[in-house]
Amino acid sequence: MKAWPKVALGELFQVEKGKIGIMAAIPGGFPLVTTAEEFLSHVEPHFSGDAVCIPLISATGHGHASLKRLHHIEGDFSVGSILCACVNQSPNRVMARFAYYYLTACKDSTLVPLMQGTANMSMKIQDVAGVQIPLPPLKKQQAIVARFDALAEKTRELEVHLDAADNASAALLLSLHHKLGSDRTVRLGDIIELHEVTEPIRAEGQYTQVGVRGFGGGLFAKAAIAGSGTAYKSFNRLYTDAIVLSQVKGWEGALALCSAELAGMFASPEYRTFRCKPTVANAAYLGELFRTEWFWPQLQAATWGVGARKERTRPEQFLNIQLPMPALVDQLKIAEILAKQVPLKAKHTAIRAANAALLPATLERVFSEPA
Repeated sequence: MKAWPKVALGELFQVEKGKIGIMAAIPGGFPLVTTAEEFLSHVEPHFSGDAVCIPLISATGHGHASLKRLHHIEGDFSVGSILCACVNQSPNRVMARFAYYYLTACKDSTLVPLMQGTANMSMKIQDVAGVQIPLPPLKKQQAIVARFDALAEKTRELEVHLDAADNASAALLLSLHHKLGSDRTVRLGDIIELHEVTEPIRAEGQYTQVGVRGFGGGLFAKAAIAGSGTAYKSFNRLYTDAIVLSQVKGWEGALALCSAELAGMFASPEYRTFRCKPTVANAAYLGELFRTEWFWPQLQAATWGVGARKERTRPEQFLNIQLPMPALVDQLKIAEILAKQVPLKAKHTAIRAANAALLPATLERVFSEPA
């Protein structure tokens, strides 16, 4: 790649800041590029052509510079005001999709260092326009893009296959759940209870945090923070089989069972913990049930508010949810069946991780190779 000449983006692309605040957008017939993976929509387009869209604001904030993803788009579209659109003005010299793949591979060395600021680090349009990209012959660009597109499609197909297998497991659970619990409706508060282990925060202490992903994504460990770095007076210490509910994002399925590996870690008071009543509920069973798409609307209905303005899901709202529930003996039988799928799910997780890393690793290798 060292033999390829480098050219500034501003020489090849028209670089402009996005023209619409995300909250001001009106859903319509044109794609609206945001920092999220999926596009939104808007009633009118502000740009037209073949373009790369680059976030101008750090993905993490708090004085840390990072970029999560860029986008490539063609046609008529709008762009959120915290991104910029690089619209191709030199199609005989460069492919926007080639620039997208290069900048995605090299964003940490080409774009992230441009970010400045304190709490909200950001880039300037003129700095983005000055970023230089390698410019091989157009046929070489086309070959590279075709290679990456084919690889991206293969990884997408694998994800679809894994999703189908995981959905089959969830369908089996729900089928048995409704069949065996159809004549037995319970209130969650009758089978689980609020149980929190609070730990006062010491300024000199270090606390490994846990978060909850939405839509059944489970718990994940976060970096430890110092007691002096938080305004909270106490944290909730997690324990094995604790049912952890995010009050802020509960309405989008941010609810999960705590594994033995994460027990002993901490969550802020915004995460409430519940335990099963041992004579009527099985934690493994409920943990799987709460991961299903069927259960999330129950949380949404229990939480007041509309759309993004939903309020916190309070414990009493969560415990007041009513749903069909098999007897404990049936829960245990179903949990035993589901347990046999654990090794397969672990393999799926490992495959997903390797699959997600494949395209970035290939991009990095190609763009670090000599031409």
